[in-house]
Amino acid sequence: MNKFREAGIILSLFCFVCVLATDAKAQTFYFNVYNIALKSGESAELADVYYISGDCKSLLKATPQVEILDGPSGVTAEIKEDKIVPRGFGCTKPVPGGKLIITASEIEEYGRARMVLRIKMKTSVGDRQYSKDVNISLIPKE
Repeated sequence: MNKFREAGIILSLFCFVCVLATDAKAQTFYFNVYNIALKSGESAELADVYYISGDCKSLLKATPQVEILDGPSGVTAEIKEDKIVPRGFGCTKPVPGGKLIITASEIEEYGRARMVLRIKMKTSVGDRQYSKDVNISLIPKE
């Protein structure tokens, strides 16, 4: 029995040393899902939409467009043209783009739904598109 205990301790120490000796890096997974709640007639600004080069210059040729691929009835999405400062990339000057706005019309009863949006952009390096998933809680006015 003592040999099994000694083997277990040696194996544990070996595993511990292997973990310390490797160059392990933490990873974060981002699933690109927004969660919002809307009452009847409300709107929510969801995201800034832009497309830039590495030197913070806009590559957009036109205002981005949004298309609803799936979602509840009575909820609309639009991109309002605006100047955006992409601070997440270290940029300090505004670039052409828009703000993604989700709007709920009259809501009869409480519900939850997933909305799938496609963002389409015409850029100087070709057409680009990506999708956004939005979980929506729809709440009727009191």
